[in-house]
Amino acid sequence: MVEQHEWNITGEQQGERIDKILTSFQNEWSRTQVQNWINDECVKVNNMPVKRNYKVMENDHVQLIIPEPEELQVEAENIPIAVVYEDEDVIVVNKPRGMVVHPAPGHSSGTLVNALMFHCNDLSGINGVIRPGIVHRIDKDTSGLIMVAKNDRAHESLVNQLKAKTTKRIYKAIVHGVIPHQHGTIDAPIGRDPKDRQKMTVIEANSKEAVTHFTVLETFNNFSYVQCELETGRTHQIRVHMKYIGYPLAGDPKYGPKRKSLQIDGQALHAEVLGFKHPRTGRELLFEAPLPEDMKEQLALLRSQ
Repeated sequence: MVEQHEWNITGEQQGERIDKILTSFQNEWSRTQVQNWINDECVKVNNMPVKRNYKVMENDHVQLIIPEPEELQVEAENIPIAVVYEDEDVIVVNKPRGMVVHPAPGHSSGTLVNALMFHCNDLSGINGVIRPGIVHRIDKDTSGLIMVAKNDRAHESLVNQLKAKTTKRIYKAIVHGVIPHQHGTIDAPIGRDPKDRQKMTVIEANSKEAVTHFTVLETFNNFSYVQCELETGRTHQIRVHMKYIGYPLAGDPKYGPKRKSLQIDGQALHAEVLGFKHPRTGRELLFEAPLPEDMKEQLALLRSQ
């Protein structure tokens, strides 16, 4: 379905570049994506195409028509996956670190979706060809539990549970620094970083509510081992929130220190516990995935120092 948006420019916005204005209207849009739409003449100001460096004027009428995405052919691939639970409605998988959840530019194969399509023929079609059955995501370099819907009814139920904050999602992480208190709650809104569109950050403008509860399980010389429970599920939430309070995740290439901190490929973050109501029966389901070997090894090393 073609998506259409319209805005009128206010006096406060006058003089801003059109590409910057559009990314501020919707923080899920990257500057690159917006510039591509402008280049393709999907953006019009006062019914005329503009260049991406056009500076808006007060009362300009901006129209954006987002074309239907081109459907990629997603190939089923015989990739082993660790199925924790499966029935006719839902499948729960323990995703390994390094696996992308669904195809995207640069990752057209080797994803969890490619593996799922080989494993089972029945996945929800709500998210289209590219993301069949995908209800929520975990980052490529985060390991752990993810739930996938096998039909549209199950998909809607699981999405509604996420929105209502009734799902249980607990992560384990190793972070830089020694946290001096045992418990804490980070209640800080997250939106796209205006200085780097590839990152998220704590910001008031164009952001969404984000709440993370954490418990310190162990402390070491320069690191802490923590449990984080999500109340909301924003992009990169734990990674952004722990950096925000001064304890970035060890090994995090995007939000952590540039120096290599632990012998681990990516951030030391694992989705350990996942709980939700079964979309058909209403029965409470709770799953747990043990820490991956790389995190176990790093914890053993820290304990021995």
